[in-house]
This record gives sequence, structure tokens and C-alpha cells, in this order.
Amino acid sequence: MTTTAPRPGPPTIRQVAAAAGVSRATASRVINGGHLVSPQARAAVEAAIAELGFTPNPAARSLATRRTGTVALVVPEPNSRLLTDPFFGGIINGLSLALDDSDLQMVLLIARPGASTERVVRYVTTGHVDGAVVASHHRDDSLNRRLLDADLPLVFIGRALEDPTALHVDLDNTTGARLATEHLISTGRRRIGTIAGPPDMTAGLDRFEGWRGAMEAAGLATDVVGHGDFTVRSGATAAAELLDAHPDVDALFVASDAMASGALSVLAARKLLVPDDVAVFGFDDLGVAETTDPPLSTVRQPVSEMASAAGRLLQSVLAGEDPGDPVLFSPQLTLRESA
Repeated sequence: MTTTAPRPGPPTIRQVAAAAGVSRATASRVINGGHLVSPQARAAVEAAIAELGFTPNPAARSLATRRTGTVALVVPEPNSRLLTDPFFGGIINGLSLALDDSDLQMVLLIARPGASTERVVRYVTTGHVDGAVVASHHRDDSLNRRLLDADLPLVFIGRALEDPTALHVDLDNTTGARLATEHLISTGRRRIGTIAGPPDMTAGLDRFEGWRGAMEAAGLATDVVGHGDFTVRSGATAAAELLDAHPDVDALFVASDAMASGALSVLAARKLLVPDDVAVFGFDDLGVAETTDPPLSTVRQPVSEMASAAGRLLQSVLAGEDPGDPVLFSPQLTLRESA
């Protein structure tokens, strides 16, 4: 019995951009007649279109020319995180401030796995919004790929693992984690573990790489590693497991303040003094760090400013302007009693 190989689908704008060696945003501007594209880039995109036989999606072209006056903030996270994690409050505040002086209205779309994601994709890609900002996205999330393929004006907060060239705003997480770990090393700590974030998110990967790079540069072991999902409970669980396996740990770099808060509760329960016995360094500085006992040293992530920058980038794209390169914010250390 012979089987017929599945026919490939029609070429997408991402494939056109890859073949032309340009970003998806640049390819979109050429396809939709936008301005501020260099002659070289325009020629490369047009050649890729001819080579691949690309035909623009009519619905996507309609989005490019008809305005609804609405942009979506898409959050692929459960409601519980949205309501309890100050990261999302900062995102909502920053994006709404960026849109204050425009005629654009923001709608919040929560894309939980399953039917919720299907509804969000259908809503965003069928003419209800002019564009979208996507925050807290994960690798292998079908939402990201489908939004990228829809030729929708799109800005990510944090680069998209599926397409690092897609327009985005980010913090230099690797440098922030490296600076925090180097600070711990400078205070004489040598058995420094980490509670890393989710490996399906760029922030989780980059902060882990920053910790590991600093440790390796100092000739220190990198075997004390736990993982969490940026929640308090996951930080407590990972801290307990690390301390059981490595009781000689004298410092922890934790990839979010929420997880660091959980780790502090475990250290207190075990009568370990912070920072005398174990120093702790977090990441975010979104309010939690000031309320822990002791107050938490952390890497500042300017979430509101990042969301505002994403809003301005999206407005540039909607206006047919060249948004320029992705925006990368520089990290800053905030030192408090925990380290």
C-alpha cells in the first residue's frame, strides 16, 4: 500500500522574509505597499515572492488597509497568574499609557491552552483588531506561530523563540543575570546555585545562561540548578530540593522575585539566615522585592517602560513607518539586605 505525502501548504510571509534575508515586518511592509523600505530590501522581498509563489492572504491585506481603532494585548497565561503577578499589571499599565495620545483602544485577550487559544487566534486574525502586543509567550505555543503567519502587525514583549527576528522589546536578561551572579561572587560566595525560569521562555533561558556564564568565567561549579515557573510556589519547591541535594549552598540567584520569595520562606523555615548563611538575588524589582524579609536584592526589569515601547513600535507599524530594530533595555542591579 502506498501513501501520498501531504501537500505542503502555501508559502507564508515568514518564509518570504527568510528567503529574502529580512525581518517579517520588512517583508510585510513590502507586500502591503508600506514606505521606508530600502530599495535593496524591496528587491529581495519581491524576488522571494516570485520564487516562492507567495500570494498575500486577503484577510491579512484587509487588516493592513482597514482600521478598527483597536489593538490587542495577548497574554498566553492562566487567569490566576494575570491577577497575582505584578509583571502583568506593569504590562497593562505601560501599554495603555503608550496608547493614551492615540485613537487606539486596547483589548485584553487571555489565551489559555485549548479552546481559549482558538478563540483568541480567530478573533485577532479576522479583522477585529489592527495589531497586537504579545506578552509572556512560550516556545511551542501554537498561538505565536499562527499570529506570525497571519501577517498581522505584531510586537512581542520578549523575543519570540519561533522567530527571533520578529519585532520585539526585551530586557538584556543574560547580562542582568550575569551581573547579579558576579555580585554574589564578589562578596565571597562560591557555592552559588540558581532557580531558573521555564526553559520554554526566552527570559528563563537567558537568565540561566547569564548565571552559568558568570560561574564558568569564575571557575565555579554549575551543578546546583533547579527550575520553576516564575511563581512563589515553584520557587519554594525548587529551593527545598536544592537545599536537600546541596546543603553547602551559600547563595542563590533566582530568576524571578516571586520565586525568590518562595525560596526565602524555605530558608527561614530551615533556620538559615539571609544573607549570613545563604545570600539570595532575585530578578524583576516589581514591588515584591521590597516586601520580603529581608528585602530582596534584584535585577530591575522596567516592565512598564518596555510595554510602552512595544506600544510605540506597534503604532509605527500601523502608521506605515519603519519601526527600526528591536528595542533592548539595559538591566540595573538594585541592592538590598538579602545580598
